Amino acid sequence: METTANTIITIEAIVNVPVEKAWEVYTNPNHVTQWNHASDDWHSPSAENDLRPGGTFSYRMEAKDGSFGFDFGGIYDEVKPHELIVYTIGDGRKVENTFKKEGNATKVSVTFEAESINPVEMQRGGWQAILDNFKKYAESI
Repeated sequence: METTANTIITIEAIVNVPVEKAWEVYTNPNHVTQWNHASDDWHSPSAENDLRPGGTFSYRMEAKDGSFGFDFGGIYDEVKPHELIVYTIGDGRKVENTFKKEGNATKVSVTFEAESINPVEMQRGGWQAILDNFKKYAESI
């Protein structure tokens, strides 16, 4: 099943840390390299982040066995500290990340435009797995 460029996917996680900590772990390259992978046989060996409108980011993602890797990056369109990050990834798709305080926890939502190569459920599952790794890492430090 192919997707259309207009398919919008939203994933969410409730992270049991204050919003300030969630933001720091989500945006600091030293933390990003610890959680930015969908499965244990992948990793993110490097990350660069210039978190400001017009700034860029680039996260390297690789299979641990060296069989495959790619750079995931883009340009920030809007940044509201502890609330919102909007960016355009290299292929022109938009992504919106929101951070909402819920008591002592943070609800993180990621909404993105699906690409047209992989099935929507595969994309949703991959992005959700990365967000789940973020949650697990943020709650463990």
